Amino acid sequence: MTEAGTHEFTTTSSRTEYSGAILALRVDDVTMPGGRTAKREVVEHHGAVAVVARDGDGRIAMVRQYRHPVGRRLLELPAGLLDGGPDEDPLTAAQRELAEEADLAATRWRLLVDLVVSPGFTDEALRVYLAEDLTELAAADREHEEADLVLEWVPLSEAVRLALSGEIVNATAVAGILATAAADAASIDLRATTAPWLDEPTAFAARK
Repeated sequence: MTEAGTHEFTTTSSRTEYSGAILALRVDDVTMPGGRTAKREVVEHHGAVAVVARDGDGRIAMVRQYRHPVGRRLLELPAGLLDGGPDEDPLTAAQRELAEEADLAATRWRLLVDLVVSPGFTDEALRVYLAEDLTELAAADREHEEADLVLEWVPLSEAVRLALSGEIVNATAVAGILATAAADAASIDLRATTAPWLDEPTAFAARK
């Protein structure tokens, strides 16, 4: 038995159970401390990006969008998948999503926070940016759920209240809102957009 915290978790075999449009499910056999092998189900997913877009009055752009798995509309940050291939630049994707979902562009971008969404079963990870110095764009063409979304401008303090009261429940939105408030309160210098992204998912994109 190795000392706790030093075991190498080696994958001895792996098989794909399902591969779809936005995710794949694989089953790995992984060596555990003591020499036994355990099966671990892993959902491979595209990486994603989200944007806290803040205007000169301190309001952030949020979208209210229908989410079928939970059966209702949620108040969220503009966000989207890194589904342009394994070489897609996350900042470029964030700029695209801000334009497509909120009809906005920004000249000042900083890296706010990196998230691993649910590491117990998926490699999905998400990078959240803070975008400022905003300008409005012409309305984008939208389809499917996005054709129904509504843009709402929410003061940051009100967004914090909505997150803590349980009215904003989208995990990415909660993280981005609270990270922005915390960075403001502590006068933290945020990372540059070029900072390394250790957990950026690549397995699902490589399948395509």
